[in-house]
Amino acid sequence: MKVDILAIGAHPDDVELGCGATIAKEVANGKKVGIVDLTRGELGTRGTAETRQVEATDAADILGVAFRGNLGFADAFFVNDKEHQLEIIKMIRKYQPEMVLCNAIDDRHIDHGKASKLVSDACFLSGLTKIETTYDGFLQTQWRPKHVYHYIQWKNIEPDLVVDVSGFIDKKMEAVLAYKTQFFN
Repeated sequence: MKVDILAIGAHPDDVELGCGATIAKEVANGKKVGIVDLTRGELGTRGTAETRQVEATDAADILGVAFRGNLGFADAFFVNDKEHQLEIIKMIRKYQPEMVLCNAIDDRHIDHGKASKLVSDACFLSGLTKIETTYDGFLQTQWRPKHVYHYIQWKNIEPDLVVDVSGFIDKKMEAVLAYKTQFFN
């Protein structure tokens, strides 16, 4: 399945918080959007990996995305190495997005910056023909997204690009509030 936009987050809820309104807008405009979470958020203060999975599925349904996947990397302990890069490269080559949205380059949570660099590196590497990957037993073709953008999260970073999401904030908030264990009061 080819998508127009692949949104990647370190944890379930990062995508909703960082670019949920943009995703809702692009889906409404007919774009095919997918989400990949790197971890299950198992070290979160509230909830469990299992409750986060249910919440992530509900949030994805609210946003209307084509699919949501999870790579199951270790929350707080994944690194930017060949093993992790190859797993993301497989997703990029499988879905062939024109655009990737990913975590902020620098943020309060250490996984956000790590995910940002990991995903950026994987986006570049996915275009190299000498890196071979297989998915479901088939050799994949190289693919490099045309654009990689980083959504702002906790830190107040000066944006390079601003998307007018007028009319989509309520949809974003509905998706964010699907994470009942995270945003209950």
